[in-house]
Amino acid sequence: MTDYQRPDPDALLAQVKEQERRALRGKLRIYFGASAGVGKTYAMLNAGRKLKEDGHEVLVGIVETHGRRETAVLLEGLDVLPLKTIDYRGRALTEFDIDAALARRPSLILVDELAHSNAPGSRHPKRWQDVEELLDAGIDVFTTVNVQHLESLNDVVGGITGIRVAETLPDTVFDEAGEVVLVDVPADELLARMKAGKVYQAQQAERASRNFFRKGNLIALRELALRRTADRIEDDVQAYRVEKAINAVWKTDAALLACVGPRPGAEHVIRSAARLASQLNTEWHAVYVETPRLQRLPSARREQILKSLKRAQDLGATTAVLAGSDVAAAIVDYAHSQNFSRIMLGRAHSAWSWRLAHAKRIAALAPDIDLIEIGRPSLQESDERSATVTTQMEADKAAAPRRHSHFARYAGAAAASLLTALVATPLLPYFDLANIVMLFLLTVVLVAVRLGRGPAVMATVTGVAAFDFFFVQPRFSFAVSDVQYLLTFAVMLAVGLITGHLTSGLRYQARVAAHRETRSRALYEFARELSGALQTEQVFETTRTCIQRTFLARAVLLLPDDAGRLQQPPAAASGEAMPDMSVLEMGIAQWAFDRATPAGMGTDTLPGSSLFYLPLVAPMRTRGVLAIQPGSRRWILIPEQRQQLDTFAALAAIALERVHYIEVAQDALVRMESERLRNSLLAALSHDLRTPLTALVGLSESLTLSKPPLSPAQQGLAEALHDEALRMSNLVSNLLDMARIQSGEVKLNLQWQPIEEVVGSALRASGSSLAGHKVETRLARELPLVRFDAVLIERVLCNLLENAAKYTPAGSTIEIAAETAEPFLNIVVRDNGPGLPPGREEALFEKFTRGERESATPGVGLGLAICRAIVEAHGGTIRAGNAQEGGASFLFTIPLGTPPAMPDIVDEPNSSAEPYTS
Repeated sequence: MTDYQRPDPDALLAQVKEQERRALRGKLRIYFGASAGVGKTYAMLNAGRKLKEDGHEVLVGIVETHGRRETAVLLEGLDVLPLKTIDYRGRALTEFDIDAALARRPSLILVDELAHSNAPGSRHPKRWQDVEELLDAGIDVFTTVNVQHLESLNDVVGGITGIRVAETLPDTVFDEAGEVVLVDVPADELLARMKAGKVYQAQQAERASRNFFRKGNLIALRELALRRTADRIEDDVQAYRVEKAINAVWKTDAALLACVGPRPGAEHVIRSAARLASQLNTEWHAVYVETPRLQRLPSARREQILKSLKRAQDLGATTAVLAGSDVAAAIVDYAHSQNFSRIMLGRAHSAWSWRLAHAKRIAALAPDIDLIEIGRPSLQESDERSATVTTQMEADKAAAPRRHSHFARYAGAAAASLLTALVATPLLPYFDLANIVMLFLLTVVLVAVRLGRGPAVMATVTGVAAFDFFFVQPRFSFAVSDVQYLLTFAVMLAVGLITGHLTSGLRYQARVAAHRETRSRALYEFARELSGALQTEQVFETTRTCIQRTFLARAVLLLPDDAGRLQQPPAAASGEAMPDMSVLEMGIAQWAFDRATPAGMGTDTLPGSSLFYLPLVAPMRTRGVLAIQPGSRRWILIPEQRQQLDTFAALAAIALERVHYIEVAQDALVRMESERLRNSLLAALSHDLRTPLTALVGLSESLTLSKPPLSPAQQGLAEALHDEALRMSNLVSNLLDMARIQSGEVKLNLQWQPIEEVVGSALRASGSSLAGHKVETRLARELPLVRFDAVLIERVLCNLLENAAKYTPAGSTIEIAAETAEPFLNIVVRDNGPGLPPGREEALFEKFTRGERESATPGVGLGLAICRAIVEAHGGTIRAGNAQEGGASFLFTIPLGTPPAMPDIVDEPNSSAEPYTS
């Protein structure tokens, strides 16, 4: 039973909960391949037919045969779900009907092409979202995916093939699938199938073989598919090992574990491990086991070790500092938990080297793990010697102040044993010698708890000597009258040493556990405080306070302005001191912000700085920089401290992004409410003004036609009154139409009709506005019928024509042109006037925006906004610009679609592409 150990109860409980969740959810099987044509759909249909023969209910949701006869044959006899028809821009598109599938609720449904994008108007934009809903309903799904559709590999495939695939799905969908079945075909066989017409039709196959389906591309895609499947299977293996509590190493992966020690040569081990991992194209870890003895190393030595771990992290390793009293056991436990089959150690300097001892222990504890010994290069001796001398000099300087404390600890331990002897001497007539021995052992335990292992050894030796001198006959001498006391001394010494060792080890483990609990509590408190922050200032103050409390370091949060420049921090609300941010320090912080890379102390970028700069990288973008001024340069190199600091930064970044989107949502809500109120006000005013204005227009027109005729002066006033009333009525109509369009009350009356008729009616309706202007029409011959709302498109043309007449001088030329440019019909209204204001082409389509801010030209700036709303409701676009020959130009498009069949009509004599003038 060497491959089994008792499972962790918490992990077991989490596993049970996950199993319960999965039991209620359908199972997803993905048929995975390198490219189209490898047989994924064929394999999926074959599996579905076998399950149906076994009595399972199988439903074909959607399958794309692409004209492949062998695939179509497999559909015979299977229950196929009818597709759903969606009307999109006049075209009938067919999609998977998820509602019908949920209503049928089969035990298994086949859904081809998981990464497919659904047509607009579907419930979900992506087919994989449809599948997620089916799985949540407890329905099993078989589906197919190509490697280029995985989001993480999309850019890699694009770089190989030169073609960027637009349809992708998240890797989490692939990783969380119950099963992944690799369908693989060699490149030569796939190309042969393509030539035989089994993948695409002849013309399409020839084009594909020249582009995406080149042999080199297919080989590279096949490698990607195999590697991605292997990664997925590796996760399954690890999950199974955790589920079954298997501790033995399974050599299914080539991952490396590099061991970093306190002696010189760690840098060489790290570089060798990095090179070997790169050659094997595998991941690697670097660990350092810190025992109680190593924890008492001088600061310079410990900093050198931590720098080695930092170098490993920079080279791509996952680093960790393990706590334990047995180095070999800690390494073996880590290797077993992470399933490492190879451990790398530096070569021993001598037969008594600690490395050799640890290598033997590892080999004895884990005979199933391969040990790799790294040799020393010829040039390493001088480098190590100089580094060792330098490190030793620094260690001596750092250790000088501590020598006195070490001496005091050992002296205190000896004094404690002597004090125990003095206290026990008066008790000798009342206590047996065995009880006095217990007092000495109690002293050893107390010394080990208080002072550590070394002083406990000193207390043990001193206690044995004191017991012999003060209590064993003959007293007050080290002579022994009875040989049995020698056994007592030996047992007492052994028990004291073992007790001191165990107590010291437990003391060290308790201290490590306390540190871990402190870090966990600090993260919990920080996350809890940030969860209630609703303003940036709260995030700023909470982050600064928590980092100062947790790391005993001064910190400040630097946030960018709208231009992306970091701003000087505000003063702390509590008045506490913050790091001094000079111009140079702000420049370093800006560098870290722009590149989303740490800088300053402990990094490779300006390490001489007294501050450490950590960018706050949120899911959407970098939200700021955390500037920290620690009390000691060493703590920034400790992996646990750095990991905890990175977690703090991630929590702060997410909090800042959450606050940002809260503000965005609030602003959007205010704008929506303001827009709604404004539209309601416009609609109410327009409706109330329209009736009296209509009456005013009618009365003024009646006045001009009254009998007997008015005098010339009176006739002029009546006509002016009629024109102004008509203009006011048009303005009010625009306001009402805009309010109706914004509220969604306008329904399109789409009909297939010629554009020429609408152009003619628009010219007639705008006749009074175009008086004094020259109008030319250039309509291409044989324009197709287009599906649109004639009344609304006429309004667009009228607004554009009146706009051109309004902003051009009398005698100017206004031109209307129309031509087809698949898949749209382009309609242009241009003039030869002064043109549009530079840089304001897009702003002109906003509501209440005019071409001239202050002018006598009538209008309220709604005409172009109405045009855009109408055109976009038809599925087209509209844009403005200045023509090359001068003047303004407005172009809008209408989707062509497929018009209904019409009988042949002989062209009328005047249907000419030549312009005419009105």
